[in-house]
Amino acid sequence: MPSLLRDRPASTPEMLAVFGDEALLKAALAFEAELALAQAELGLIPRGDAEAIAAACASPFDIAELAEATAHAGTLAIPLVERLRARVSPPEAAGRVHKGATSQDLADTALMLQARDGAALIRRDAARLADALAVLARAHHSTPMLGRTLLQAALPITFGLKVSTWLSGVTGALTRFDREIGAIRLQFGGATGSRAGLDGQGAALAERLAVRLNLPPALPWHAERQGVAGLASALAILTGAIGKIAGDVALMAQVEVGEAFEPRQAGRGGSSAMAHKRNPTGCQVALSAAIRAPHLAATLVSALPQQHERGLGGWQAEGPVLAELFQLTHGALAAMVTVIEGLEVDEGRMAANLAAAQVGTDTGESAALVAQALAAYEKDR
Repeated sequence: MPSLLRDRPASTPEMLAVFGDEALLKAALAFEAELALAQAELGLIPRGDAEAIAAACASPFDIAELAEATAHAGTLAIPLVERLRARVSPPEAAGRVHKGATSQDLADTALMLQARDGAALIRRDAARLADALAVLARAHHSTPMLGRTLLQAALPITFGLKVSTWLSGVTGALTRFDREIGAIRLQFGGATGSRAGLDGQGAALAERLAVRLNLPPALPWHAERQGVAGLASALAILTGAIGKIAGDVALMAQVEVGEAFEPRQAGRGGSSAMAHKRNPTGCQVALSAAIRAPHLAATLVSALPQQHERGLGGWQAEGPVLAELFQLTHGALAAMVTVIEGLEVDEGRMAANLAAAQVGTDTGESAALVAQALAAYEKDR
């Protein structure tokens, strides 16, 4: 069974629900219901049969029992279609469940329905983080602090300049993510991607099904998986941009530095053994995600060479990996939104650390660079 004790600390209830069992089953049933109704619109099956199939899809199945059957069959579609047909009458109507589709059509489309909802959460909270960073950069555009290179004292900058770098990293990664969500689209090709058995109306059916499911239409992409790999890579890059912020804040929060701290929250950031500690827990969540995400994305890149018209092992690996990437990215976002919106900045400590380094006070064009970064951000919002 899913482990909330393991998964919840790394993600959010919203994203865990999007990729949970109930959501997956709902998406799979929506595929079957809308497929039948779209076929009825084209005269491929009788309207009454389509309505009977849609009615059968309106109620869920026992997830634990279905999971066991799926493990035995090797794919969700086999036991799901079997149970749907048992619900539908007359037998002629039952035989029209899943007409012209294949197991991968159901699996890919259900995953894309989940990814669509997950992407909306990512975009919402990435925009919120970017807004918070813009506010922070504007507030500290001229706040002097010590710049550090190779983890050593370097020359003066402003805190606003550091934050504007964080901002450009997040907005750049979000722009890339917006491009890659084009991979979230309908999958409908039938057994070998030829849309056979549909009286030459496969393309029209795919268009109607895409509209009914609110997914972009597409040519069958059973063995052409660049889109999934690109989406995964964009999630990993966004997580890395968030991890950059987390790493900097965690270093600034060290006692001997003391320049910025996560907001105080009751019961958060403490130690089970050392009461004096103020651990950067939000940064911990984001950094942990940034460590895990690249390897998950690499898994999907490695799955690109899929055999013939529909492969073995490759696309089957994608669903749980993509789900985990969405969960980690949203967990990192949620954690850092809280950190940045409530960040405690000690300008006095920044000034003291700068003075102690004896590198002068010339922050160069830091303030002007912050202004340029903020102007670009406002223009592209």
